[in-house]
This record gives sequence, C-alpha cells and structure tokens, in this order.
Amino acid sequence: MKFEDLLLEIGGFGRFQILILFILCLPRINLPMHFLLHNFLAATPSHHCAIPHQEAFVNLTVEEVLLISIPREPDGTFRSCEMFSQPQFHLLLNSSLQPENNSIIQHCQHGWVYDHSQFTSTISTQWDLVCEQRGLNQATATFFFIGVTLGAVVFGYLSDRFGRKAMLLLSLVCSVIFGMLSAASVSYSMLAIMRTLTGVALSGVSLIVLPLGMEWVDIQHRTFSGILTSIFWSIGNMLLAMVAYLVREWHWLLVAVTGPCLLSIVCLWWVPESARWLIANGKVKQAHRHLLRCARMNGRKEFAVSPEEDVPLTTYAQRIVLQWQHKKPGGSYSYISLFRTPVLRKISLCSGAVWFGVAFSYYGMSMNLTGFGLNMYLSQFVFGVIEIPAKMIMYVVMNRAGRRQSQAWALILTGLCIGANVIIPKPFTSLRSVVAIMGKGFSEAAFTAVFLYTSELYPTVLRQNGMGYTSFVARLGGALAPLVFLLDEVWRSLPEVTYCGVAACCGSVAFLLPETLNAHLPEGIEDVE
Repeated sequence: MKFEDLLLEIGGFGRFQILILFILCLPRINLPMHFLLHNFLAATPSHHCAIPHQEAFVNLTVEEVLLISIPREPDGTFRSCEMFSQPQFHLLLNSSLQPENNSIIQHCQHGWVYDHSQFTSTISTQWDLVCEQRGLNQATATFFFIGVTLGAVVFGYLSDRFGRKAMLLLSLVCSVIFGMLSAASVSYSMLAIMRTLTGVALSGVSLIVLPLGMEWVDIQHRTFSGILTSIFWSIGNMLLAMVAYLVREWHWLLVAVTGPCLLSIVCLWWVPESARWLIANGKVKQAHRHLLRCARMNGRKEFAVSPEEDVPLTTYAQRIVLQWQHKKPGGSYSYISLFRTPVLRKISLCSGAVWFGVAFSYYGMSMNLTGFGLNMYLSQFVFGVIEIPAKMIMYVVMNRAGRRQSQAWALILTGLCIGANVIIPKPFTSLRSVVAIMGKGFSEAAFTAVFLYTSELYPTVLRQNGMGYTSFVARLGGALAPLVFLLDEVWRSLPEVTYCGVAACCGSVAFLLPETLNAHLPEGIEDVE
C-alpha cells in the first residue's frame, strides 16, 4: 500500500490541500523580499566629498562651489571619491581646464554629501560605505547568502530529523527576531551579523515550504502545487518594489519586509505535520489523526465509521495506516546517506550539478541583465511580472514533456541565449535585449522546475536532506556567479562564454536523472534503488 493510494481514498486535492497550499504560500512571498532586499537596503545614491568652510563661499552658487572643490570626470560629472586639496578659483573663468597636476587631488577628508531625493537613508549613507568602504556595502549581500548556505545544511537535516512543521515554525520565529534586530542595528558589524543569521533562518522557509505542501498532494496535482508556490515568489518580487517605493528609510524597510512573517506564524497553526514524514518515522497515531481531519474537510465522511461491524470504532483510513506499523520506522539518516547507495549517489551527484548550473546562470543573468531604461522600482516590478508567464508555460510543459526533458532544455536554452548575445553585435541593442529577456525567462523556468523535480527524486526519509544538499550547492553557484565578471580582464566576452558553457553542460547532466512524471513519491531508500 503506497501513501498515494491512501490519499486517493481520503481526497488527494480537496479543500484540505488548498487551505494548506495557500497558507504555505504566505511565507513564500517573504523570501524574495529579503533575498533581493540588498538592491534597496544598500543602494548608493549619487554623492561627492563634503566641502569644509562653505561659509567662505557665500557669494558663490552651489554649482560654483562644487566646480572649484571637486574634480570632474571626462563626461563632465563630479567625482564621487576625490576633492581638490585647495579651491581652484581659476576654474570659474574656464571650467573646461581641469588641473593636470594630480598632486592637488586627494581622497575625501571630511565625509560625503549624498543625494537624498530617492532614498531618505540606506546603509551606505548611514555608515559611509562608499569609495574605499564600497566593498563592505557589497559584502552585506555576501554575508546574507553565507547565512542562507549554512541554513540549507542545518534545516535540511533538522526537518528530516524533527519534522517539517516544527522546523518551519522555528525558521519563521527566528526570521522575525533576527529581521527586527537587523532593523535596530546600531553599527555595521551588528547589521552584518544579524543579516547572516536572518539568511540562516529564511533558508529553512525556502527549503521546507514546497516539500511540506507537496507531501499532502496527490500525483496529478504535484506540478500545480510546485508552480503555485513558485508564482508567489514572483508576487513577492512585485511587492518588494512597491514596499521599497513607499518606505525609503532602511530601518523601516527592514521592519516592513519582516513583519509579514508574523502572519505566517499565526496561520501555520492550521497546517498539519506531513503525514508521510510521521508514518516514515513510526508516528502512526499522529498521522492517523491528520488523515482523518483531511478526510472530513474533503467531504469523505465514509471514513468516519467503519463499514465492517466487527471493527466498530476503526475507520477505513486508519486500517490503511495500520499496515505501515509493520514497516520499520525510519532510522537515523544524514547527508552521507545521499551517497551510500548507487542510484541515490547518481541522483545526488547529477542533481547537485543541475542546481549549480541553474543558480550560476540565474544570478549571472540577473546581475548582468540591464534594465529597460526605467527607474529601479519599476524595473524590479517588471522583472517580477516577467517571471509569471515563464512559470505558467513550465506548468504545461512539465506535465506534457515530463520533468527531465523540461529541466534539461530550460537550462540548455538559458545557456544558448547567453551565448547568442556573445555573437550578436553590440549595435543591435533591441535584438540583444529580446534575447536576454528570453534567457531570463528560460532561467526562471529552470529554477521553477528544479525545486519540484528535486522534491520528487528523493525519498521521504531523505527528502529534506536532499533539498538541503542541493540548496547548498546552488548557493555556491550563486556566490561564484558575480566573481566571473572579473574574467572580462582576460577577454571581454569570457564571462558570458563561461555562463553559457556551465548552463549547457549542467543542463545536459539532467538527462541522466530518472523521470518522475506521474510516479509515486519514494518513501524509503529501497524505493529509489
């Protein structure tokens, strides 16, 4: 007796599953609001060196004071990180005669003046993370993703050991605590530590939401549940643009994107633990209680009373579950278990390569794809909108062509689009933009597919360990992606060629994975082998 057979009897996709999926989609909205928050949290507005003793220039306009105090770039804009050691009054007569003697130019000595027309404050303006300190500003995102990488390992193991719901609740509570402490940071060091811990906590949400929902859904609706939770990521993208537009002060922006986690914590009360996990770990009575609740909500009242008179108080659903009691409860599993048996070892190696390629190309394109000539808020909103059609199309394709073909070709086509822009001449800007946006769509489709596909490949007793391992590999890909831009010093097109090659190669590896379309979710390692 498979768990899917039990689901068919008590309702594999009824009101019970719809309620669970929509509740689990709430924390999913929060993820991009933190994962992409760096664009607004650490935004650096235009700035220039602070000019001392401005009272001595009362007869000069602001533009003239800047002219005699700040050197200019070749394009005529004022430099952000340098100033004249002495006022250059002769520039008032001929501003085009920039001094050739660099000895009179020095780094900013008295701080900076920022343009506050777009942002009231960011962490850049709070702690002057510009010029020589610009690396610390970018490191804020690195610290967050280091936390996400560590969290993938921690929560992947803990949720297989102690249950999905308990670890999801812990993850959400920690996200609220560390998110609010980030907003209350009084120093850069405190902010860096709190953002790292926030990344650890939110990694648990990212890992657990999809498998927990999918373990309650029948085979026919697994793809739908995966795409639905993925669409709420895109909705979070759009909401981030609107929240950041309305809240221009970084402390309150952190509060605004962290607050919704409280709603998710309250709503999680109505989400049961995964019955698959409970049964696999020998907790049959708890699983029976949740299954009865599922049957009642889905209108399967025939399970409330047994049809057989000799078992008056035992429901049909419970008798199905009792068959599992003869099965040995799940033992102790760890990440090493992913590589002990031959088939599972092959799945782990290949899925790790696919995840690396997906994240590497996705973040490579996201950091390299220029906007549409729009302001940053509108660009963020449009990028969220673009993702939704890609996910809708992937829903149809994955159900028709299967998981393996969809995953492989989405990643390969991402690589081909990146490679095509290496060949297309720079003057063809419209064509290059169209190809880049197509690549972004394929990249998002590949990311959508890999979450669902991986959840179906691993057995219940190791599913979260598998998700933790693949998420860890993906974060490595995401961390390496921006460093590849440094290769343009060797050859201008080498970064794009690298993204193209990695995406195409990792996409080809997906052909080595087994197909899971309309297949039962494996419960134990023996089911995979």
